[in-house]
Amino acid sequence: MYDSILLPVDRSAHAEIVRRHAAELAQWADATVELLYVADTTRDSVTVLGDDVIDALVRYGEEVVAEAGETFDAHGVGYETAVVQGRPADAIVEQATERGHDLVVMPTHGRTGVSRFFLGSVTESVVRDADVPVLTARSRDERYDFPYERLLVPTDGSTTANAAIDHALDLAESMDADVDVLSVVNEASLGLDTRSTVILDELEAQADETVGSAVAQAEARGIEADGHVAHGSPPDVISDRAGEVDADAIVMGTTGRSGLDRVLLGSVTERTVRSADVPVLTVRPE
Repeated sequence: MYDSILLPVDRSAHAEIVRRHAAELAQWADATVELLYVADTTRDSVTVLGDDVIDALVRYGEEVVAEAGETFDAHGVGYETAVVQGRPADAIVEQATERGHDLVVMPTHGRTGVSRFFLGSVTESVVRDADVPVLTARSRDERYDFPYERLLVPTDGSTTANAAIDHALDLAESMDADVDVLSVVNEASLGLDTRSTVILDELEAQADETVGSAVAQAEARGIEADGHVAHGSPPDVISDRAGEVDADAIVMGTTGRSGLDRVLLGSVTERTVRSADVPVLTVRPE
């Protein structure tokens, strides 16, 4: 399923849990891992102070990746390390592309609190811009369940969502996991127009059809699948549904790099990445 995984690392609190999850995933997939530290040399303070500060950042990064490697040694997972300079989000995406990784794993810091390195904007920029799937997981005290036994797959029938469904079914088949397909009807977007009732009926019919199609695809591959249509704010419903069905991970689509796509991403995928209590695997169409 995955051959090469990129794991950006820092020394943020509880990051060990995300590293361990990445190690378990790599061990299951028989994948190699690249541990990457990005020395942020774009900050004004670094630029002004010059080469000595940059050298110190690089040395610090070498210590960080060496420490992170201990987790992968313990799991018997092959890895290599790299320290690069630049803007963190850009460097991570560039490294994923240039080195041919097929998955990026990143910590996110949830609803409150921000790491010195992984600001929310870094993780969200990588989710938005990376050409490969990105698995994000909140740093926390307790480990994540693995292998996954149940995946939650939100869908709206779009090309982006269909790409996520394909990836989720491949993953579920590989792990012998069940799938819960969810489509959310957002009534708040309809306003008070007299046509809202008709539009709502159409949206519900489309959601039913979308969910039914995804469930049928899963069952055709021998995957146990359930479908559900809900009403409400999509990010909130997705997070709540993950808890209700005891999902081990969420697999969902992400959109493009700019314009309306960015607005839509910010309103659903990025909010889910920030708020979900389980890992979120985001997938872009090829």
